[in-house]
Amino acid sequence: MNITSNIEDYIKAIFHLTFEGSLEKVGTNQLAEYLGLSPASVSVMIKKMKSKHLVDYEKYGKISLTEVGHNLAIKLIRKHRLWETFLHRYMNFSWDEVHEVAHQLEHIQSAKLIRELDNFLGNPKLDPHGDVIPDEEGNFSRTTRKSLSELEKGHRCRLVSVKDSSAVFLKYVTQLGLALSSEIEVLEVREFDHSMMIKYENKVENISKKFAESVYVEVL
Repeated sequence: MNITSNIEDYIKAIFHLTFEGSLEKVGTNQLAEYLGLSPASVSVMIKKMKSKHLVDYEKYGKISLTEVGHNLAIKLIRKHRLWETFLHRYMNFSWDEVHEVAHQLEHIQSAKLIRELDNFLGNPKLDPHGDVIPDEEGNFSRTTRKSLSELEKGHRCRLVSVKDSSAVFLKYVTQLGLALSSEIEVLEVREFDHSMMIKYENKVENISKKFAESVYVEVL
């Protein structure tokens, strides 16, 4: 089956919005907004993907991945997260720099290369952002994560992953002096806007509700 990099981007987007976003199906407009494309161009591509048995879709209906599409999405995510790990560990890329380059590398089709990359890295379970890396058979645990915004005053937690992996957000996290495994104490949750005052590394910082919703934590 001839699968272009463009189709692969669509598959990952649908997977993110459905399986990882806990939606059963996704609408054309929702997918277009996520990809930054027009609904018309998305409709054309979805019809092409349906002809390749990658998605289930009826005209004016919603979209879901077939088993073939779902399995392909997991393979793409595995490649992407392994490349992110390699770039972060060995190529001096910071965690806010790895996504764009890994996106280019994930379209390489060599299964042997990815298998050897996984072995070289020691079969890592998590990428630099704390996300689970599927194994070669496509298995991975779908963990129930709690956002920092769900915690109340007095709770202590450890930062384990980020919901927003954009470069601008990750740079902001780094500027705050936070990183994966940072221990955080919630000092205050403001009733007005649900912003927080937190303490970590002997620092006290005020953070917005949006920031708190964008990081996942493990309660200590």
